[in-house]
Amino acid sequence: MAGRFLGMFKPLSRFMFEVKPPERRVGLNEKLFWTAIALILYLVMSEIPLFGVGVGEEDPFRFLRVIFASRRGTLMELGIGPIVTAGLVLQLLAGSGMVSVDFSNPEDRGLFTVASKVFSLLFIAFQASAYIIGGVFQVTDVRVSIIIFIQLLVAGVVLMLLDELIQKGWGIGSGISLFIMAGVAQSILWSTLSPIGPMGDGFSYGAIVALFQTLFSGKSLGNVFFNREGNLPTMLGLFATIGVFLVVIYMEGVRVELPISYAGYRGFRGRYPIKLLYVSNLPVIFAAALFANIYFFSQLLWSSYNRNNTNFFLNLLGMYDTVPAGNGQTQVVPTGGLVYYVISPRNLSEVASDPTRALIFTGIMVAFCIVFSITWLEVGGLGPRTVAKQLVDSGMQIPGFRRSQRPIEMILKRYIPVVAVLGGIIVGLIASVADFFGVFGSGMGVLLSVGILYQYYQLLMQEQVAEMYPALRGLLGG
Repeated sequence: MAGRFLGMFKPLSRFMFEVKPPERRVGLNEKLFWTAIALILYLVMSEIPLFGVGVGEEDPFRFLRVIFASRRGTLMELGIGPIVTAGLVLQLLAGSGMVSVDFSNPEDRGLFTVASKVFSLLFIAFQASAYIIGGVFQVTDVRVSIIIFIQLLVAGVVLMLLDELIQKGWGIGSGISLFIMAGVAQSILWSTLSPIGPMGDGFSYGAIVALFQTLFSGKSLGNVFFNREGNLPTMLGLFATIGVFLVVIYMEGVRVELPISYAGYRGFRGRYPIKLLYVSNLPVIFAAALFANIYFFSQLLWSSYNRNNTNFFLNLLGMYDTVPAGNGQTQVVPTGGLVYYVISPRNLSEVASDPTRALIFTGIMVAFCIVFSITWLEVGGLGPRTVAKQLVDSGMQIPGFRRSQRPIEMILKRYIPVVAVLGGIIVGLIASVADFFGVFGSGMGVLLSVGILYQYYQLLMQEQVAEMYPALRGLLGG
């Protein structure tokens, strides 16, 4: 029975847009087709400029672009930010018990999905309004402002539908994950090979292109390797990006395996894996959403009411300054307040100039990743009790123990909470420290991308096995 909060959304369920799940089994090739269509539509919207928008040299939200798959001045100006924020708010409400929801109940799950859509629409409308009122688009005409608002709202709805198209079984994985991965891949390629320039240091934007230009010019390689003007991509950042990829791939393979037997297949024995990164990259996504919203609101308040940093209370939230960004451009950077400590230093020079900030940022990131890891165990149906019930319902048991939920749950309690906390610590450390070395696509972005790629690899393997051996489809969740 749905709680009072979810019951409020029941009248809206009949009017809410949705993608119908497939009524037949969708083959692997068809899933790949629809996944590619969703990705292409997202990339196209990322290139279509917003009608009536004028953008200056500053990009006040450049720190958020990669993580939230947004593109400045286009239909994807907001990216997945409002959708992720809506999910974050609802998951926290459910995890804290403030909202009563039973995820094993189909009615509750359906109403929770409707609530997620309503919250997403509200956040899209709110964020679009805040961008317009805050002067991000430099528009004063009311009619043009309304047109911009409608464009952002429609683009947000399309993005929600594309995500739902993939999640409902027409595609592979999650649309949100797919769009994040696409944004990070673009950022890495651009930071590595972009020929655009000359930039403030006289060379092209891409690190490898700048390296060859430096070699042919006879100038010192120190800057292109370690510290280019305006936080431009460096070779150290490229090596760090490769290093983070390798570390995360290794961590994805670390696991504890519990022996299990399957009664339905003559006692067939296997192993149930509990990964070290048990909750995967979700803690980082939620931490990024939280930090991004702190940055977003503090930057808007600063640009509207506190450009001189004279308001004591607004200074507690965030202080900013406009500094040169190279190539004649400027950028707004946090200089104090809470936001200063939730935005990572972007290179070793910034870490050396204020090591306290780097330590505090790392501590905050790790702490929130732990909190979100623990919260997601129950909210995401990954806790010992839920997993034990799933194993028993699937006809599985642990050899030497009777086939019931209680003993399996007690064994899982020895491992799952511990690996959830350890996983939160590890992803928090990787995401924060990677930024100190100027990783392309940001530490969070690369961490998310590797996790997403690994998930896609597993899903593709499952789909292939299910097509080759249809009898195993039930075991694989197909």
